Amino acid sequence: MTEIVTAGILVIGDEILSGRTKDKNIGFIAEYLTNLGIDLKEVRVVSDDEGDIIAALNALRQRYDYVFTTGGIGPTHDDITADSVAKAFGVGIDHHPAVVARFKERFGDALNEARLRMARIPDGAELIESATILAPGFKIGNVIVMAGVPSIMQAMMDIAAPKLRVGRRMLSDSVRADAKEGDIGSPLREIASAHSDTSIGSYPYIDDNGKPNTNVVVRARDQGKLDAAMADVKAMLAALHGARNPVQ
Repeated sequence: MTEIVTAGILVIGDEILSGRTKDKNIGFIAEYLTNLGIDLKEVRVVSDDEGDIIAALNALRQRYDYVFTTGGIGPTHDDITADSVAKAFGVGIDHHPAVVARFKERFGDALNEARLRMARIPDGAELIESATILAPGFKIGNVIVMAGVPSIMQAMMDIAAPKLRVGRRMLSDSVRADAKEGDIGSPLREIASAHSDTSIGSYPYIDDNGKPNTNVVVRARDQGKLDAAMADVKAMLAALHGARNPVQ
């Protein structure tokens, strides 16, 4: 039986909820995890509120193998993610000596209390850092805490990824239905029932001709099962189009 590894994402920040900042991290992390062989199951977005962060984090980390957080580890007063994570795990938090030393070298006399906030790391956490990342993220338990700035978050994902436990990758194939979603809903349900080890989804869109159309996507961890389900989908579509356009 193929092991399934699951994950959740916790996006933290008032600026996301207000719309001032448009999230660019969820899609990146989702695709990254899919390529690794980790199933993303849930995404939550919470404000810069300690209670909300702790409650969401505890719910997600108990439910999934990994939780990835973004945002709230900067130098401002509302960057409270590190402290909230420490409280969620019931551990202390303090300035990490190695990070403080790096900050002193980088900032010199400009190292102030605000910048030192970025050196606060929960006790027992493993740093996520590199020569190109000034303020580190960290991993504690099954929680990976990363920056909200997309370029920095992406660098942190690259660092954290090699140490993650992964399952078998989800494979996918798709076909353009040339039909409205409502026209194929019932036969797709029958095909999905017959291929219980696959996931079959239909995604409506407006095509280049301005007409309603649908993409059908089949997902499975086994290539043979994927091919069998897709063959049934294509046969169904061929029969549908044949019925619409009978031979004269």
